[in-house]
Amino acid sequence: MMLGRKQLLIDGEWRDATGGQTMPVVNPATEDVIAEVAAAGSADVDAAVRAARAALSGPWGRLSARERGRLVWKLGERLMDRIDEVARLETLHNGKPIMESRHIELPMAAECLQYFAGWADKLHGETIPVKGKALVYTQREPLGVVAAIVPWNFPLLLAVWKVAPALATGNTVILKPASQTPLTALALGELAIEAGFPPGVLSIVTGSGATVGQALVDHPGIDKVAFTGDTSTGRGIMRSAADTLKHLTLELGGKSPNIVFPDADLDAAVRGATVGIFYGKGEVCAAGSRLLVDRAIKDQFLAKVAARTKKMVPGDPLDPKTRLGAIASKGQLERVLGYIEGARREGATLVAGGQRTDIGTGKGYFLQPTVFADVTPAMTIAREEIFGPVLAAIEFADVDEAIARANDSMYGLAAGVWTQDIKKAHYVASRLQAGTVWVNTYNVYDTAAPFGGYKQSGFGREMGRHALEYYTQVKTVWVDLG
Repeated sequence: MMLGRKQLLIDGEWRDATGGQTMPVVNPATEDVIAEVAAAGSADVDAAVRAARAALSGPWGRLSARERGRLVWKLGERLMDRIDEVARLETLHNGKPIMESRHIELPMAAECLQYFAGWADKLHGETIPVKGKALVYTQREPLGVVAAIVPWNFPLLLAVWKVAPALATGNTVILKPASQTPLTALALGELAIEAGFPPGVLSIVTGSGATVGQALVDHPGIDKVAFTGDTSTGRGIMRSAADTLKHLTLELGGKSPNIVFPDADLDAAVRGATVGIFYGKGEVCAAGSRLLVDRAIKDQFLAKVAARTKKMVPGDPLDPKTRLGAIASKGQLERVLGYIEGARREGATLVAGGQRTDIGTGKGYFLQPTVFADVTPAMTIAREEIFGPVLAAIEFADVDEAIARANDSMYGLAAGVWTQDIKKAHYVASRLQAGTVWVNTYNVYDTAAPFGGYKQSGFGREMGRHALEYYTQVKTVWVDLG
């Protein structure tokens, strides 16, 4: 199925890339090219920035906060109106099950838009008592032009996590989706036009990270970069953004521990361990890729995890019954297989999966969900982010060793704790170096709850009222009353 040729959205108009280049979009479940999208260059980025800056001083900048909020709310409504169509696109270019796209992630995206729409007219300043005869007050103002650079694992949801608070607080946005998964970002642009956003408020610029992403980070007309992706790219963005002192929020990699104590509800913990690593094919920044299990229950628990894993079979992502889809690209599949082979060489014990597979068509980037036992903290699969359905099980002897091993990582995005001892749960949660800690659950999110990382998992927060701080700046006004 070919979806045709897609253009850039700049200044409210659809246009080809200045140089006329395009790039293919591949369905990872079939390996077929399903669309051609414009491959933008630096001239296109510059045009988008000019349009975004003009919109700040034009109709968008003159809207009241409440009117702005209504438009963002309407964008959420438009998304829900066309959710079946957009969810299909999400599955076609990413390979995730349609169940995840249609019933989990896109409804979350619409909810996020409407949550932040409600904040638009609720950002208050304050008056400050000072010495002398003066009235001193503060007000929150938008940063200006925001570049939102998002990855391929949750193409629309992670875009909305940035677009929603940025627009609600009065910024303009240039969205750069991953080159592998641009279709739903372009659909969001269509919905924004339908909702009535003025030209230049939301531009969609597709292309490679090396060209488009770098041009956005380097451009002096960009005031803030909001990036989700791998840690090495985040470091590069920090270095480049230093030249123009851009505001940054970085949501980067993870190697999140999922800790199971002997007093846990083990059946629930087994479900949590498998959901924690296999939801989204493991292509999740916060995936519980390190399973830390108390030595006393290790064998029993891993037997249950392996049995459950072996029942999980990849299927056609467009089938509503499928729960495990295709790895997002050929390159990512090869990367994950490389980690699996490396784990075998380093002495980890394969207890489930470990092989490429297919769904009867002989095509597609499908991989069996994989579990390794006897993993030591020094092994590569215990230290590096794989970004695939590969679970590394590590044993511990007691609570303190569990905490130490959980924190023995350059990452600090998320963690899970499984115990029925409430004191232990709070104690461990307080000691874990992670931006999110789930207790007796895993991989749950809400637009009202902030999300972000510690250490080299990045900084800044997305979702919740805390996100608003990263899209606004505070102005202090002094009025002499003497």
